[in-house]
Amino acid sequence: MAEHFHVNTPLLECMRMSKRLGIPVYLKMENSQPSGSFKIRGIGHLCQQLARQSKGVVCASGGNAGVAAAYAARKMGVPSTIVIPSSSPQLVVQRLQDEGATVKIAGKVWDDANAEALRLAETEGLTYVPPFDHPLLWQGHSSVITEVAASLGPGVKPGAVLVAVGGGGLLCGIIQGLKNVGWMDVPVVAMETVGADCFNAALKAGKLVTLDDITSEAKCLGAKTACKQAFEYSQSSELNIISELVTDQQALQAVQTFLDEERVLVEMACGAALAAVYSGLIGRLQDEGRLPTLSGPLVVIVCGGGSINLEELSSLKHKLHV
Repeated sequence: MAEHFHVNTPLLECMRMSKRLGIPVYLKMENSQPSGSFKIRGIGHLCQQLARQSKGVVCASGGNAGVAAAYAARKMGVPSTIVIPSSSPQLVVQRLQDEGATVKIAGKVWDDANAEALRLAETEGLTYVPPFDHPLLWQGHSSVITEVAASLGPGVKPGAVLVAVGGGGLLCGIIQGLKNVGWMDVPVVAMETVGADCFNAALKAGKLVTLDDITSEAKCLGAKTACKQAFEYSQSSELNIISELVTDQQALQAVQTFLDEERVLVEMACGAALAAVYSGLIGRLQDEGRLPTLSGPLVVIVCGGGSINLEELSSLKHKLHV
């Protein structure tokens, strides 16, 4: 079996974003992972550690974590059951079935689907694959920074890393990766959409909070509570994590601009990170003194995502009047 299931993704200089910001911008193209998103890094690693002898894996996911779990299970020759909320687009169901997964629909949001996944793990003896809250996931995700360091070469350090946050799994992996390569002082700009902002809400409250509902269309950012480790990192004086929000409209506009300029279609969750560049937020954070003048390139994690196609894009544009 392969040493790991993810691929080493390209780190591409982005001239149009660089021109906009007046500094070099590099895109870490996680959309080119075999499962369509960064999730395969952590989930592949976790499955290899925990599910080799398993009678099956079960994962609750609005999309990308489920596809990654189904992909890893298929590669390992293990059955997979993916539980998704009813808010998931049909194309996600199709993608999961293409990977050989049994798809079950439970509840309206991820938390409902997760309760069902935990029940199945218990009653059917399946290996539960958490989508974002597990040290093995963060360890797997940290490889994204190891690759960035190798691509930039010795002596080059990012001025900042820009990333979208759902439950905080990728953020924890990024922080772990920065620790591993000795880049603890590199600021991380953590982006969410209004209505799927559990991390930002926790920072404002000074403790973990549970959102009443997910009202954002960026369903893949839709965890009601961030993972504890992400919140603890945000409170650390050794790290500089800047949490910011954009509207659904800004995230969708960013998806469209990215498609026009870079010829790549990503989902709205990823658009939340891209919007920090396109909406002028990065410049504003620097003007306010919250983000230092960048001494190195801005590295944007293009987290990808499989729950988008032209039909879905058109439906979102109609819904959000963009």
